[in-house]
Amino acid sequence: MIRTTAVPRSLRVTAAAASVAGLALLAGCAGQADAEQPVADDAASSTTATPSAGSGTDSSGAAGSTDGAYTDGSYTAEGTYQTPEGPETITVTLTVASDVVTEVEVVGEPTRRESKQYQSQFIGGIDELVVGKDLADVSVDRVAGSSLTSGGFNAAVEEIRTDAAA
Repeated sequence: MIRTTAVPRSLRVTAAAASVAGLALLAGCAGQADAEQPVADDAASSTTATPSAGSGTDSSGAAGSTDGAYTDGSYTAEGTYQTPEGPETITVTLTVASDVVTEVEVVGEPTRRESKQYQSQFIGGIDELVVGKDLADVSVDRVAGSSLTSGGFNAAVEEIRTDAAA
């Protein structure tokens, strides 16, 4: 004979919530086995904006579109981020038309072997995540296994938004 005991509903709900929280925690850790781990210090990312030649102007030299929140043009900024081995920098150039990113170029400037690998992976996967999106919505967490490079990219994009603001 099998004997069963009734479990109070509040205990079942608590157990279910704990299970969901545990799964969410495990999902958040997935893929974190690589050497590039997020840094909690927001001060580790900084940018230096340098508008590209002709930034904010069209090919005739006239001011770009002012219909949206951002002026059409190409904008460049540097994003610095912290790795366990030290600081790294990338240069980001975004071309904006009617508030939409039409082109992205990221140039890595790695000083360490691991950073070269992660920056290369990041550069290889960034186009599909950024091109065609509104500049206001551009933000990345992890691109092709690279999480720290994303912090430098996002910092550069924030500076580009400021420069492109109409």
